[in-house]
Amino acid sequence: MVASTLSEVARLAGVSPATASRVLNGSARTPGQDIAERVRTAAASLGYIPNAQAQGLAKSSSGLIGLIVHDIADPYFSAIARGVQEAAREQGRMVLLATTAGAPADEREAVAAFAARRADSIVIAGSRSARPEDGEGNAGLAAELDRYCRNGGQVAVVGHPVVGASSTEGYHVVTVPNEELAAKLASELSVAGDHHFVIIGGPAGLFTSDDRIRGFQRGLAEAGLPPAEIIRTEFNRSGGFDAGVALAARIKTSRAAANPSGEAKRICIFAVNDVMAIGAAAALRSEGLRIPRDAIIAGFDDIETLRDFRPALSTVYLPLEEIGRQATRRAAGTLAEDAAPPTLTGHVTLRRSTEGALPPEGSG
Repeated sequence: MVASTLSEVARLAGVSPATASRVLNGSARTPGQDIAERVRTAAASLGYIPNAQAQGLAKSSSGLIGLIVHDIADPYFSAIARGVQEAAREQGRMVLLATTAGAPADEREAVAAFAARRADSIVIAGSRSARPEDGEGNAGLAAELDRYCRNGGQVAVVGHPVVGASSTEGYHVVTVPNEELAAKLASELSVAGDHHFVIIGGPAGLFTSDDRIRGFQRGLAEAGLPPAEIIRTEFNRSGGFDAGVALAARIKTSRAAANPSGEAKRICIFAVNDVMAIGAAAALRSEGLRIPRDAIIAGFDDIETLRDFRPALSTVYLPLEEIGRQATRRAAGTLAEDAAPPTLTGHVTLRRSTEGALPPEGSG
């Protein structure tokens, strides 16, 4: 079936194509009610479907929101995406999605594609990077975002500002208290104080990972404990699994070398996100070790997947859907610029995976 055209609608309604366009594409300049009704009746009888790009030009709005995430399969990002979608629905907008694996160069391409489609706003979720290999990509992304904002676009970035971005108009950052919450987790886990603490973190230079590592180390220091050992790996489940394999070998070696009359000090693992913690736990199980008997472990984010994870994983809860909603609303300008944005908070949730990190009730 061949789609009818605007010219055919105009001819049937007895008006000019420009008048038909103003009626059907939402221009602020609208003709009289009788003419508008004639045009709509003609369009309905022909089955005419308005052109979204033409509507965007007439309204100075495309009704589109661009969302850029590292990996939509990661529950962290899918939860944020749900929040973005909910806020977009409130605004009567549609969401375009791009996944980039965290590469700034790919994020730049996504911003350019959204700008070409005249997206009203763009939300970017995912850790910023100061790694040397991302320098060129950061510069390209910053330039693309600045260009987009200068042309009236609105941007909200979750976590940290884009490295090198200089635009102040239409540019918003939704701050996440990663460091503060990681410090609270360390404080909770350090009460017993008789564990060897190990952090499984992402590559140095990933801001989210570095914030959480810094916060956990601060929490240990405030508890009077030495800093944790840091294992750097990929910022995903596979990285957590690889670190878990190495730790499993160490646990076995330590157990074999322990004095027969004593026990080797148990390892307390903090993985800087839940998917890394899940990977590490899977590696320990694959080596015949059990949590929390042989090691205790905690993550960060409290992703939905943890509902089915056993033993239940201790973690830090973040309001991920609210983060997505707030970013979308700020980019849409629905939050007053002179008003302080809603404060994002989280909390430590201890579950069975860290059983034994705290002294038994009644002790001390």
